[in-house]
Amino acid sequence: MAVEAPDAPWHAHIYYDDTQRSAAEALRARLQAEPAVLYVGLLREGKVGPHPISQFEIHFRSAVLPVVRPLLENSGLRVLVHPLTDDDLADHTTLGQWIGEPLDLDLSVLDPPGVNQGLDRFGRTDF
Repeated sequence: MAVEAPDAPWHAHIYYDDTQRSAAEALRARLQAEPAVLYVGLLREGKVGPHPISQFEIHFRSAVLPVVRPLLENSGLRVLVHPLTDDDLADHTTLGQWIGEPLDLDLSVLDPPGVNQGLDRFGRTDF
């Protein structure tokens, strides 16, 4: 198994429903204040991309996963944490790590192997 570079790009998708919106807002504010997090996306209501329910995403480097992961785990929200590689499908499936109950993602909308639009927008923008 190859050792991942400490500056490798990662995403986390934080999911919420109507009853969890205030918890999502509070976590989003906390993550915006966290220097380890490079980018905090907007609260996206409803389905967007492969994500079947409301969510927001964050971008960070692999070296700070030990800082970011406990914040996500302590939120009580469902989260998908994954690296950004040139295989978008693997990122969201075999390479992804769920915190809480996994969701069924719409895998049909992910980029084909060898392409990952998430790499181009890393640290700058979400959808």
